[in-house]
Amino acid sequence: MPMSRAVKPLATASRRKVVVFKNASRRMFVLFPFVVGFACPAAAAADARVSEAYGKLPLHFEANRGQTHEDVRFLARGPGFSLFLTPTGAALTLIKPESLARKPAARSRAESRKPVTGSVLRMSFAGANPAARVAGLEELPGKANYFIGNDPAKWRTNVPTYAKVHYREVYPGIDLVYYGKQRQLEYDFVVRPGADPGAIALRFAGADKVEVDDVQGDLVIHTAAGTLRQQKPFIYQEVGGVRKEIPGGYVLTGEHQVGFKVAPHEASRALVIDPVLSYSTYLGGGADDRGRAIAVDADGNAYLTGRTFSPDFPTTAGAFQTTLPRFFSAFVTKLNPTGSALVYSTYLGGNNSEVGYGIAVDSAGNAFVTGNTNSSNFPTTPTAVQPTFGGDVSNGGDAFVTQLDAAGSALLYSTYLGGSGLDEGSAIAVDPAGNAYVTGLTQSGNFPTTLGAFQTTPASGSSGFVTKLNPAGSVSLIYSTYLPAGGSGIAVDASGNVYVTGGTGIDFPTTAGAFQTTYGGGIDDGFVAKLDPTGSALVYSTYLGGSGEDVIFGLAVDADGNAYVTGGTDSSDFPTTMGAFQTTKGGGTFVSDAFVTKLDPTGCALVYSTYLGGSGGEAGLGIAVDSAGNAFVTGETNSSDFPTTVTAFQT
Repeated sequence: MPMSRAVKPLATASRRKVVVFKNASRRMFVLFPFVVGFACPAAAAADARVSEAYGKLPLHFEANRGQTHEDVRFLARGPGFSLFLTPTGAALTLIKPESLARKPAARSRAESRKPVTGSVLRMSFAGANPAARVAGLEELPGKANYFIGNDPAKWRTNVPTYAKVHYREVYPGIDLVYYGKQRQLEYDFVVRPGADPGAIALRFAGADKVEVDDVQGDLVIHTAAGTLRQQKPFIYQEVGGVRKEIPGGYVLTGEHQVGFKVAPHEASRALVIDPVLSYSTYLGGGADDRGRAIAVDADGNAYLTGRTFSPDFPTTAGAFQTTLPRFFSAFVTKLNPTGSALVYSTYLGGNNSEVGYGIAVDSAGNAFVTGNTNSSNFPTTPTAVQPTFGGDVSNGGDAFVTQLDAAGSALLYSTYLGGSGLDEGSAIAVDPAGNAYVTGLTQSGNFPTTLGAFQTTPASGSSGFVTKLNPAGSVSLIYSTYLPAGGSGIAVDASGNVYVTGGTGIDFPTTAGAFQTTYGGGIDDGFVAKLDPTGSALVYSTYLGGSGEDVIFGLAVDADGNAYVTGGTDSSDFPTTMGAFQTTKGGGTFVSDAFVTKLDPTGCALVYSTYLGGSGGEAGLGIAVDSAGNAFVTGETNSSDFPTTVTAFQT
């Protein structure tokens, strides 16, 4: 579903804020710095910080246990880069920031067709010891798991992670230590007493030009994908427990080769050379690694899914451009309740690219993930509903549904879900019995449906789908139906009724007596549909929109069957209710406001509906509801006059 200028998410990071709106009396707002999704409403204030915490986790290094090339000893991922450490140097894969730019409604078809550009930079140690001992230091509690390809013998689980990687005697009397500063990469040369720092020589392959900034003393590395800058090194010796700075800096010793000049110092003391890598000005596009969806379990552990760099080791240096990037795998990351440490990171992928769009978690801590795969060998389980690839890479691939155990180290089930065209899972829900419910987009005329389902033949062009899988994800689908439009959100109530939201045109079926039975206008209206427990009939179906473009991104359902939705609208006549917090649109023409709407259990009336925005642009991205009926909404705003409360975290 295309998005207009009005409802696209705000792209200017420096202006981005995120809103959490608690609507009981429709008066209180709470503002948090950053969120990419929503989770458990019982701890909404803490959950709103999950994605920010994920983005600030220290870089960690995985031992190579066969998940990448045998020459690699350790690998790491950061925002927009992947790092491979070998005994003789490092390889850095860099992705150009605009290659990763995306909009929540711009799903995998557009992404997989969009060229991804970047560069591979190799840093080798000229004249170094080829047999330097490489070891991980400070093992971390988090583990990495790899389900790449459909051969279980090649899967890797419980891979240890470390805070640092230590090279012993890379030059005579000189060690090298890699470590992370939040998500950025740093390294130190430790020169033992009597050793010669002049022996260090770094050679860069894949760079167009390497130079030293005469003013700031930084090392500037120009690549086809952009410019990297290593700040002037901080060189010091410890004297009496205090770091004493020693004058020095970079020196070019040949084409694309760099050493260090160091002023006279005490030869009887160790010397540390600390170059500070500054990638943020070049990269800045690593938001994809923060995840597309988030869920939180009863203990407060957070689960994220999205796409990240795959463990493929680059075999050449220099620029690259690819339309189907094998650089990306889907990931599931579990964070502890404080957001301070990884519990696990699990990677799902095959011979092409993957992305996770939706995630849910059951009471046992098992994670359910859905998304899109372009791989013909995506990992599946033997009794999967669809163990083989049904799609075509050129058409955008299949949806997938995967259930991971609580440790993230075993596939409880994993299956393709799709026909011969594009299929992608956008959202997933799970009921107390362990049944999974998936919605998304399909362009397949042969998407799997079940006898007696609500709609067994597709609409022209793109359709949506709703599929229910049994707890084993095996043998046959409980039900599967087309929808006339793609679903972006899904929820299930205690009776097994399924609620789906998304965006649609003029031909979406509505039910008699529904709140809005006619299309409001614009490019799209939102829709809210409720399917009965058998998936064979609509309990209700309604449009939700005005004369402009209206998009629903988030959905939640309470114990009474009321549906809560949020999204973005540029309609000045979006339906609101009398006495609502904000009954008129705050933004101008072609500038969206967020909205929050509560539908009654019959879908016939609005309990309340309000705009939510200032004079700039807003979009609501996620919503949840607690047992008291308070709705918690997350989204984006660039309005300086966005409504906040006096005691808000950020006003």
